[in-house]
Amino acid sequence: MESLLLPVVDEDGAPFWEYAARGELRIQACAAPDCGGLRFPPRPCCPHCRSFESEWRAMSGRGRIWSYVVPHPPLLPAYATQAPYNAVVVELADAPHIRLVGNVVSGPDAPLNSVDPERLRIGASVKAVFAPVSPESTVVRWQLER
Repeated sequence: MESLLLPVVDEDGAPFWEYAARGELRIQACAAPDCGGLRFPPRPCCPHCRSFESEWRAMSGRGRIWSYVVPHPPLLPAYATQAPYNAVVVELADAPHIRLVGNVVSGPDAPLNSVDPERLRIGASVKAVFAPVSPESTVVRWQLER
């Protein structure tokens, strides 16, 4: 898996990846008393009230497939052995305006092609799973809920 793309961690997003490594899905939120707006991707300033105060709120890890694609052929050579795989956009149940990109897999350690693309549907319920992809990186992936 070392040849697959790995997250690029910056200062603003580092807590997201640290929580993911612990198996937690957290989203940055404004900590200003009159705001509390969620924001993703993480950034230093709240787009709602311009506050620089923030915190990381736990999410349920549940969502729905908002969009998906099955690349034909895989766009990067490192992914050719995992085809056909999917790339999904998931809308979080706790925060419908927050959408995360990932893959639907059959389990945290399963390969990207572990779910038949025919099973994917817009609106399908999914739950977050956490997949270590390198000693330094854990990514959020998704499992279909039954």
